[in-house]
Amino acid sequence: MAPAAAAAGTRGSVRRRCQRLLYWVPVLFICSILCWSYYAYVAQLCLRESVVCLIAYHLFFMMFVCSYWKTIFTLPMNPSKEFHLSYADKELLEREPRGEAQQEVMRRAAKDLPIYTRTMSGAIRYCDRCQLVKPDRCHHCSVCDKCILKMDHHCPWVNNCVGFSNYKFFLLFLAYSLLYCLFIAATDLQYFIKFWTNGLPDTQAKFHIMFLFFAAAMFSVSLFSLFGYHCWLVGKNKSTLEAFRAPIFRHGTDKNGFSLGFSKNLRQVFGDEKKYWFLPVFTSQGDGCSFPTCLVNQDPEQASTPAVLNSTAKNENHHFPAKPLRDSQSHLLTDTQSWTENSANAEQSKAGMSNPALTMENET
Repeated sequence: MAPAAAAAGTRGSVRRRCQRLLYWVPVLFICSILCWSYYAYVAQLCLRESVVCLIAYHLFFMMFVCSYWKTIFTLPMNPSKEFHLSYADKELLEREPRGEAQQEVMRRAAKDLPIYTRTMSGAIRYCDRCQLVKPDRCHHCSVCDKCILKMDHHCPWVNNCVGFSNYKFFLLFLAYSLLYCLFIAATDLQYFIKFWTNGLPDTQAKFHIMFLFFAAAMFSVSLFSLFGYHCWLVGKNKSTLEAFRAPIFRHGTDKNGFSLGFSKNLRQVFGDEKKYWFLPVFTSQGDGCSFPTCLVNQDPEQASTPAVLNSTAKNENHHFPAKPLRDSQSHLLTDTQSWTENSANAEQSKAGMSNPALTMENET
């Protein structure tokens, strides 16, 4: 049995390595197209163009390459240790049958965390593979086999998950690749027309010029639609996953639950300093684990006691609000931070709501 198990494990390891290599094929395809386009434009076309076109081309080319590189090699961020279950809680979940004991484990694990989204059945979102309570907007990627903060999608063209850590880079990659293709198509158009009117000399360069225009025009159409779609997502403060399945809160489904208005939604991705918006440097707001919402009512399952505020204040890396934020409380909505609310309002909110039992549901 042992040799058979070892052989099966070896085959599985080899298969996974082969899969990882295959995942790089789309990236290599893009890189090969990019290298050919550079040769065709600089070595073949720019001999006929001015120095200004050559400088402008290299500007678009460098920004395209830098943003693409950052999108590929920026590691996706995973939930911090506060969202992982303790060793004792893991043992309880494995030992106890699904019931009140597991509900109590999940209540204890999630009571001090800034989580306001739920599963379709109203349960706390829990990842059985990573054994952690999922932060809001976090999802488990089956390709990376990890939970990714603010996961948008897994993109085969960058062989990486697009999420909180590299979403800005992904948007810049789409923008600069679109500008790159439009610039090539615009400057190559006159020579493309000459090709069909027999105005070009019969050399090898004419075929590079023809295919370069076709490739630039074709990619421009697809990139324009994709970039436009993601601009719409940024304006609505949605991810691709949230656009297909709206997030579920305690009060129910709310497709605009994280939307703070166009300007604030834009700053959440690109940051406050506009001079860095178009540079491939990380400037997104927040930590990826908690997000302000447009919710007004307090979540009855999130404690708002001084003990909770003290416990969150001890966390140096993640400053979690104790409850859903009103417009006047969110650091993304105003310049001042205020996590406290009138105690009378809090008591009224508590009085109007009950604490229904939680159930654990594995959601990947």
